[in-house]
Amino acid sequence: MALLDFLDKRKQQTEKGGEMTFIDHLEELRWHIIRSVIAIMTGAVIVFIFIRKIVDKILFAPADKNFIANKWFCQLGNWLEDKVGFGSAICLPGIDAKFQANTMTGQFISSFTLAFMGGFIVAFPYVFWEFWKFVKPALSDKETKKTRGIVFWVSLLFFTGVFFGYFVLTPFMINFYFSYTLSDKIIVLPTFSDYMENLIYTTVGIGVLFQLPLLIYILAKIGLVTSAFLKKYWRHALVMILIIAAIITPTTDPFSLGIVTIPLYLLYQAGIWITKRVERNKAKQMNERS
Repeated sequence: MALLDFLDKRKQQTEKGGEMTFIDHLEELRWHIIRSVIAIMTGAVIVFIFIRKIVDKILFAPADKNFIANKWFCQLGNWLEDKVGFGSAICLPGIDAKFQANTMTGQFISSFTLAFMGGFIVAFPYVFWEFWKFVKPALSDKETKKTRGIVFWVSLLFFTGVFFGYFVLTPFMINFYFSYTLSDKIIVLPTFSDYMENLIYTTVGIGVLFQLPLLIYILAKIGLVTSAFLKKYWRHALVMILIIAAIITPTTDPFSLGIVTIPLYLLYQAGIWITKRVERNKAKQMNERS
């Protein structure tokens, strides 16, 4: 029903006029997807051209003991240790990691995977803009005015999540997994593809996760959540966020859990504020009609 309502609104708001069938909507959506794929592939080609530098200078950087984030955390940990008596747990010593490729085609396939994900990151603002162009005709003029700059804010949240995952979560992940051992006879020598997959998970995955306010906005628009509901179950949401933080962050000390929990919970609170605005706008429109 929500999809049918959306298509009906989109048809009514189409500026060019004329009836649009379900097939017409799908055809227009297809071209938005095609242009998005072209943008991603263009970005992937650019990444592939500089693939060796990207692997050495960006991909492997968090696995280097001199990575700048490791120095930041050590400085913060030492400062907290002096001020409050604890905090040294976040001081990351860093490692000199080595990786292996145990299949003949491993590096070749990984280069295409890395190029595609890099292309997606680079082209994300354009991809979302194409998505927004498809959704926008279903909005009224007032709703369109109130969503000005949405491409910028969504892109900002995405890139903030990517940088957060790269500079904060990835160093914790690498230091924990390389230092954790069951026996001195076990040598940690992961494959390059395994390292790359984990890095993608903690960067692109967090970038997508930072779209929580947008998700809440959409759910509020279609009436699936309310601000009262989000306020009532904030404790349940906090528990879920803690579980997600524990999964994302391998270490269990309060600092590393807090590093992930705090921004996610702030995004949840931002979602409540957004939901309130949606409800006020709906109430205002109802009063204008009555």
